[in-house]
Amino acid sequence: MQKYPSLSNIRILLLEDDFTLSSIIEEYLSEQGYRVTCVYDGATAMDYGYERTFDLFLFDVKVPYHNGFDVLRELRQNNKKAPAIFITSLNSIDDLSTAYEAGCDDYLKKPFELKELGLRIHALLKRSSPLSSDKPIPITKEISFDSKLGKLHTDGGEIILPRKEAKILKILLTHPDQIISSQTFIESAWDFDEEASEESLRTHIKNLRKHLGKETILNIRGQGYQIVLS
Repeated sequence: MQKYPSLSNIRILLLEDDFTLSSIIEEYLSEQGYRVTCVYDGATAMDYGYERTFDLFLFDVKVPYHNGFDVLRELRQNNKKAPAIFITSLNSIDDLSTAYEAGCDDYLKKPFELKELGLRIHALLKRSSPLSSDKPIPITKEISFDSKLGKLHTDGGEIILPRKEAKILKILLTHPDQIISSQTFIESAWDFDEEASEESLRTHIKNLRKHLGKETILNIRGQGYQIVLS
C-alpha cells in the first residue's frame, strides 16, 4: 500500500452514517498516514467542523439530521475552506450540480475502490496546499518560507527553523487566516511518543513571532493562533 509521507498528519473529517463503511474507510486512510475523525450525523459534523481545524472534509450526503450538502454549505458560509469530497450513492446531474454549488471539490459515487479514494484525496490535497509548491511561500514582503527545507528567507539572510517550529509554521500556512486551536497543533506537530503541552506550544509560537513579527501570528485568546499573510 502506497503512503505519502509528505502528507502525514493531515486531518480528515469523515461523515458517514454506515458504521461498517466508516470503519473500513478510517482504517484504510489511517494506514496511509492520515488522521481521521469519524462522525455519523450532520449535526455532529457541523459541530466538529466549527470547533476544530481539518485539512479535508469527506462527506456522505444522506445522513441523519442535516444532509451532507447542507453541512458543507453551512461550513463554507462560515469560512471553512478545507477541500471537500462527497462520497454518495446519489448520481443524477442535479445531485452533482447541488454538490458543487454547496462548495465541494470532488464527487465520488458509491460503490468505489478505496485506492481510487486515496488517489483522489492525495491529488486534491496536493493541488490545494500552498506547501506543494517548490517555491518559497511569501509570508511578509521581506520573509518567505521554504517548506521543504524548513528555512526562512529574509532580507538579512536565511534562518533554519528547529523541526518543531517548522512543523507549526506549516500548519499555520496550510490554514491561512483561520484560527487553529492549541489542541490541533499538539495533535499534528507532536509525535505520539513526545510529551506535549500548551506551554511548550506557546514557547515555539513565541520564537516564530520573533522572526515573523507579532502582528503576523495572532494569539486569539481562548481559541488558538492565526497567521496573517501580507
